[in-house]
Amino acid sequence: MQIIDTHCDALLKLQVAKRNELFRGKPLHFKDAEELDTNFQRLQQGGVKVQFFAVFVHPELPDNEKWQHALEQVDLFYSEVLGQPLMKHIRNWEEIDTLGPGEIGAVLALEGADAFGNDLAKLRHLYRLGVLSLGLTWNFANLCADGVGEPRGGGLTLLGKQVVQLNNDHRVFTDVSHLSLAGFWEVMELADYPIASHSNTRKLCEHPRNLDDGQIEAMFSRNGLIDVVFCPEFINPGSQQATIEDLLRHIERLCTLGGERHIGLGSDFDGIFDHVTGLENASAYPNLIEALQKRYSETQVERFAFRNFLAHRPGIREASSKI
Repeated sequence: MQIIDTHCDALLKLQVAKRNELFRGKPLHFKDAEELDTNFQRLQQGGVKVQFFAVFVHPELPDNEKWQHALEQVDLFYSEVLGQPLMKHIRNWEEIDTLGPGEIGAVLALEGADAFGNDLAKLRHLYRLGVLSLGLTWNFANLCADGVGEPRGGGLTLLGKQVVQLNNDHRVFTDVSHLSLAGFWEVMELADYPIASHSNTRKLCEHPRNLDDGQIEAMFSRNGLIDVVFCPEFINPGSQQATIEDLLRHIERLCTLGGERHIGLGSDFDGIFDHVTGLENASAYPNLIEALQKRYSETQVERFAFRNFLAHRPGIREASSKI
């Protein structure tokens, strides 16, 4: 079974380790670093065929350092991730269909517009570097929109609306996973390619990072994808523990709301401190697939694992992939 995973934070871990080398810290290598949930060997072992790698710049960094931090992570994507011969850069959605046996597609994503501020020339540069998915915010406010953690709860700014339009023009996903409620509904009006790259259902776990039933149904009506996240805090209310069966409850809830053809996987590996029991890193994906196969048909499991994503790639209406 092939896997497409729309969110991990390996680039941030690689960057922190590289910066710590200046103080005699331990370097990390994407090939086999034990500290990386999504190192190359684990992606291979788990059957991951396409992995999204997020560029995340913490909002609390000084504004004049954010672009440099983003470029450092992009550089590590090119040097460390793509440094593995079987890792292939997906620069446009059709390239997923050309992946050969043993090859793993690597997609560059941006988690929060803080990296480029209000400089759209920098955003266009990120598109050229290969960014194919963009979330306007992390949890806080920036020049594009409010995140889920901003008490004001505002929507998109004029700049934010312009960025969504640029995403449409470049066939780039607009990611709503960290967006405020008001911002979410404005994205629903504007985005051609909405995705929740790593979110669960608020009905089962009341957390601002999850989506309520109205949001979920709106995503489905807009042909959007919702990719379940493996963070226990977003699976079980107030808990740092979860089982695979707990995660499957969220998938079942999405199916109940009409999402069988809109569900995917967005682990948040390397961005979470606690893990689902049996899903400690990417090599454990077969455990999830086995559990899904006990509850759903093979066709349904393939949809959740990769086919729904292939069918919803920006600008591609029908999936004809070999994977």
